[in-house]
Amino acid sequence: MPLTDSAIKTAKPKEKPYKLSDAQGLYLEVTPNGSKLWRLKYRIAGKEKKLALGVYPTVTLAQARKRRETAREQLAEGIDPGEQKKVAKQAHRLTGLTFETLAREWFTYNSPRWAQSTARKAKLYLENDLIPGIGSRPVKTITRPELVELVRKVEARGSLNAAGKVRQWLHQIFRFGLASGVVDSNPATDLSVLAAPAKAVRRHPHITFAELPELLSKIDSTNINILTRCAIRLLVLTAVRPGELRAAQWTEFDLDGDTWTIPAARMKARRQHLVPLPHQAVKILRQLQEITGKYPLLFPGQQKADRPMSENTINKALRLMGYAGRQTGHGFRHLLSTELNERKYDKDLIERQLAHGDENETRDTYNHATYLPQREIMMQEWADSIDALCAGANVVSIKRKA
Repeated sequence: MPLTDSAIKTAKPKEKPYKLSDAQGLYLEVTPNGSKLWRLKYRIAGKEKKLALGVYPTVTLAQARKRRETAREQLAEGIDPGEQKKVAKQAHRLTGLTFETLAREWFTYNSPRWAQSTARKAKLYLENDLIPGIGSRPVKTITRPELVELVRKVEARGSLNAAGKVRQWLHQIFRFGLASGVVDSNPATDLSVLAAPAKAVRRHPHITFAELPELLSKIDSTNINILTRCAIRLLVLTAVRPGELRAAQWTEFDLDGDTWTIPAARMKARRQHLVPLPHQAVKILRQLQEITGKYPLLFPGQQKADRPMSENTINKALRLMGYAGRQTGHGFRHLLSTELNERKYDKDLIERQLAHGDENETRDTYNHATYLPQREIMMQEWADSIDALCAGANVVSIKRKA
C-alpha cells in the first residue's frame, strides 16, 4: 500500500535500517539514529541503482513523489537520473565557485612540492593581494581587465617584484583551474604585456674583500647578540643564503666530518646541498652548540625557541655596525663569488658552493656533481685567506694562482 504521512511520522528507529515502501521504486529508509531518507530504486542498462531524493520532513511525501516522477521521465528518455544529478551538482558548484576557493585548492595541491620559503611567499601573496582583491568573485566570471587592474594596484605601491609574482601566481592558479575543468579559459595570460617598466636591477650591496677585516672587527665591538655575531661570521665563511642559515637545525651538521647537509625541502632549487665547513666555521659552531645545542635550531628566536631568528636580525645588526646600504646578509654571497672568481677558481666549484643551477638547462638536469672534495679545499683556502688578511698579510700573496 502507498505510504501515508501518519505512517511516516510514527515510524520509529530500530537496531538496523529498514524500508517503508511507497510505489514505483520509491521508499523511505529509516536509520538507527532516527533519520528518514527518501530513496528511489530504478534500473537502467540492466543495472539496478539507487537515487537519493532528500530527507524527511524537509522533503515531504508529496515532494518525494514529484521527484520520483521527474526521475521516471528522465529514464523514459534514456537518461540516468543519478548521473544527471551529479552533472547538475557539478555545474552548480562551478557556477558559484569563487576565486578564493580555487586559489586555496591550488595552494594545498602545490605547496608540498615547494621549498618552505616559496610556500610562505605564495601564502602571503594570496592573503595580502589576491584574495582581498578578487577572492569573492565567481572564478568563471573573472576577466583579464580585472586582473590587469589588480596587478596595477600592486605596481602603484612601487612593488614591481611583487607585481611580477602576482602575475605568476594568477597564471598558475587559472592554469590549475583549466586543468581541473572549473574554468574554460585562462584570463591571466599575457598580463606581462602591460607590466610597468622594470626598475634598474638592484644588487645586494657588499663591501670589498679588503674591507672585510674592519667589518669582522666591528662585529665584536658593536652591541649585538652573540648569536647574531656567529650568524654573520658563518655567512662570511660559507656563503649560504641567510634563510638557509637561520632555519638550520643541529641534526643537519656533521662537525666531525666538517660537513653541513641542507635538505632539499629547505633549498630554493629543491636539491640537497652539501656545505663544506672550514675549520674556522666548525670552531664557531662548537661554541654555538654550547649555547643553543639543547634546541633543534642553531638560531632559535628570542620569543619562541621553536622558530628561527627573525629574517631582519642580520641586516639590522649590519646597519648598527654602520653598513647600511653597504652590506647585507645576502651580499656576502656576492662578496665570495666576486673574490673567488678573481682568484680564478673553477666556475663550477663557485656556483655549486652558492647552490646555483647551471645556466645550461640540459647540463643542469644531468650534472648532479657536488664537487665536495674540491670545494672543501676552496672554502678552507677562503677562510685561511680571511685570517691572513685580518692578520695583516699582503692581499696579493693570498690570491690563488691561475
